[in-house]
Amino acid sequence: MLRHLVLIALSISAGPESSLAQGLGTLVVRVSSASQPVPQAEVRVGTLTALTDGEGRALLQIPAGSSELTVGRFGFETAKVRVKVVASERKEIDVELEAESVMTEDIVVTATRNDRRVQDLPLRVEVVPLEEINEKLSMTPGDISMMLTETNGLRVQVTSPSLGAASVRVQGLRGRYTQVLSDGLPLYGQSGSISLLQIPPMDLGQVEVIKGVASALFGPSALGGVVNLVSKRPQDGRAEREILLNQTSLGGTDAILWLSAKPGKHWGYTFLGGGHRQARADVDDDGWTDLPSYTRGLVRPRLVWENGTGRSLFVTMGGLAETRQGGTMPGAVAPDGAPFREEVSTRRLDAGLVGKAVLGSTRVLTLRASGLRQWHRHVFGDAGERDVHHTSFAEASMTGAGGPHTWVVGAAIQRDGYRGEERPVFNYAYTVPGVFAQDDYAPVPWMTVSASGRVDHHSEFGTFLSPRVSALLKLGGGWTLRPSAGSGFFAPTPFTEETEASGLDRLVPLGTLNAEQGRSFSADLGWRRGPLELTTTFFRSRIEDPVRVRAVDLPAGRMEIVNAPGPDRAAGSEIIARVHRGEMDLIATHMYVWATEQEPGSVERQEVGLNPRHSASLDWLWDIEGRGRIGLELFYTGRQRLDDSPFRRRSVPYLLWGAVGEWRVGRARLFLNSENLSDVRQTRYDRLVRPTRNFDGRWTVDGWGPLEGRTFNGGLRFSF
Repeated sequence: MLRHLVLIALSISAGPESSLAQGLGTLVVRVSSASQPVPQAEVRVGTLTALTDGEGRALLQIPAGSSELTVGRFGFETAKVRVKVVASERKEIDVELEAESVMTEDIVVTATRNDRRVQDLPLRVEVVPLEEINEKLSMTPGDISMMLTETNGLRVQVTSPSLGAASVRVQGLRGRYTQVLSDGLPLYGQSGSISLLQIPPMDLGQVEVIKGVASALFGPSALGGVVNLVSKRPQDGRAEREILLNQTSLGGTDAILWLSAKPGKHWGYTFLGGGHRQARADVDDDGWTDLPSYTRGLVRPRLVWENGTGRSLFVTMGGLAETRQGGTMPGAVAPDGAPFREEVSTRRLDAGLVGKAVLGSTRVLTLRASGLRQWHRHVFGDAGERDVHHTSFAEASMTGAGGPHTWVVGAAIQRDGYRGEERPVFNYAYTVPGVFAQDDYAPVPWMTVSASGRVDHHSEFGTFLSPRVSALLKLGGGWTLRPSAGSGFFAPTPFTEETEASGLDRLVPLGTLNAEQGRSFSADLGWRRGPLELTTTFFRSRIEDPVRVRAVDLPAGRMEIVNAPGPDRAAGSEIIARVHRGEMDLIATHMYVWATEQEPGSVERQEVGLNPRHSASLDWLWDIEGRGRIGLELFYTGRQRLDDSPFRRRSVPYLLWGAVGEWRVGRARLFLNSENLSDVRQTRYDRLVRPTRNFDGRWTVDGWGPLEGRTFNGGLRFSF
């Protein structure tokens, strides 16, 4: 696999004897580390390259004489050995590799298709490792919202306070532009505001986040960025069986089963099964749901096969059923004197596969395919909607390496569709074939330049070119610089944050819309010395022809989707500082965002709603080896402009803090977590329910702060 390839740009250094030698000799290299063979290590002599097999052996036919041999693999120090080969004779040598010593783990990123270490990528990819996932698992084992909320540059924005639906905004851009993937596959389609709340983190090994326009990598669904959820793989010689039980102070219950094993030498499996329940809660006693009720069950088996020589197959399947309820509490009424019911039922089936094969010594063929079908039943007061969403995807790519180049070429096709029973006028089926290419060029050890491009032909909106250029500059003294720029497009659909919260019943048929097109630029400056790591990011993005929902007939309560007259703009900065000393981690972050937009019919620009200009966090974690962990967290959210609120124009800034503790007792891990100990609630300042319905049909104002207040949860993880 390409993750094990290291290109060493060293030329053959021949001694005096080389010029006198004639013919070829056979060189057999046995590569090992700590008395174990090292497969997929690169063995290089001049321009000749070979990979070691499952036994750690590689064979080369090289010119007779004295040559320099270079052996490298990710996670190990590069070894250089002088060898002398006689013509027509066979020579065998052993090379021992030493494990590479770095402050952080050698995390290999999969979202960029060439499976390289995060430190070596020209495009900055932020990784949430397994340790942080386990910490968030103790806080919200039922979904990934907490984990993404605490990732700098991301904001999980509530789109429907009554149902708890939310989307992920990346660097101030709307949540519909964010593509959520599972192992590089679009298993959640174009995500939606409910899907985010239905993904438990227990089977995740890491999360990869690409910020800014990523259409050059993933097509039209990634205009704002990509969140790739990478699942854990079964480990050699170690079976994992674990149960997690969790209970919250507000009536939430989670029960999750995780299994992982490798019964055979070449194949293994994992299994995730869960049941989740939440009781409906009216925290401020106003008769309206502040915390929706839901019941959810899900299963996800996965199968992994590897033959030890670079061929592998990964298969995943999933099934989910959930019913979620909000609106007025039983026996209560809305301001118009009638009860208002909100409900969404979801049924989802998905499947996907990823196959890889090593061709020759430096090429990898990768095949990906997936399919998703999702059924919804929505209730918005007296209106009901039933629909089906489906996504199918296939991709073939070839990755190769030669000299200072690592390249990827491929083709993909994706089909997204929607079919509504009550409003068939909004049905659509988009087919988007595309071809893409990428080249990472490292002419010198301190610089790598990556150029990628993708051409997509959208069945409705035409052909689009999406280029991206990134660079990695190692400046010395622990400093690195990563500039990056790209452009892409997004195909409009009837689904926005407003229509997902209120339904399509009030929406007039779509007129002629232009595809949204965007471009972004970012520069990441990083510095590392000893236990201290610092990263500063400056970013800027622009979306042309952004779509908006506006009132078109207020008395009748009708609305329409149109292209705005001016672009959306966002600019800002991120700062992440981390101190890692022994068993303790201290992470401080700050984000500044200035995002503006222009509404239809207006000549003035205004700040984008629900985007705090300033947000910050402080996270301290003490991992007590073999015994447990304790942690403290603080989160600051600044003022936000509010859209269509009858109570105020700007929100109130607020500070949240909480604590988490975990103790090991035999095979069990007991955990206790507290969130929002300052008991901040939006309804302490204003009512959640509006005096009259908004033009889009919603009774509630936007959710700019917590609604549930102070919460506690506790439980155990038991291995058996």
